[in-house]
Amino acid sequence: FLAGDGSSRIIEVDKRLTAPDISGVTLEGEELVLADFAGTVVVMNVWGSWCSPCRAEAPILQEVYSETRKRGVAFLGLNTRDQEAAAIAFEDSFGITYPSLVDETGELQLAFREFLPSNAIPSTLIIDRDGLVAARILGATTYSQLTDLVNQVAAER
Repeated sequence: FLAGDGSSRIIEVDKRLTAPDISGVTLEGEELVLADFAGTVVVMNVWGSWCSPCRAEAPILQEVYSETRKRGVAFLGLNTRDQEAAAIAFEDSFGITYPSLVDETGELQLAFREFLPSNAIPSTLIIDRDGLVAARILGATTYSQLTDLVNQVAAER
């Protein structure tokens, strides 16, 4: 798999494309549809328990989620090509409290191929309130990088 370099970019509003409307079952067994988050800024992180950069960024994602959810920012994990038991153990060990969709085959991740290389794990997309992909990070993120991008997108009206 490609270990991204953590590079990020905001996509200009007039160049943004609609995020695919994925749906599935979370690690907690709940049905989840991305479209249900319409009107909300969504941070979607692609991860696997087998990915060491994912372990490094997990506490950062949880911290930024805890700080921004009161402002209406939602987080969604996309757990790709993983064993369910290992993924649940990963979430438990890092105290992850936002939902993650199960993507055992990588099919949900492939729906985002216009935005992310299929082998870029971890990677993070920020989807704006209109359901458009507004920013992306290839590779593990940092606290300041993720906070800055989330704040930029959340400040848009």
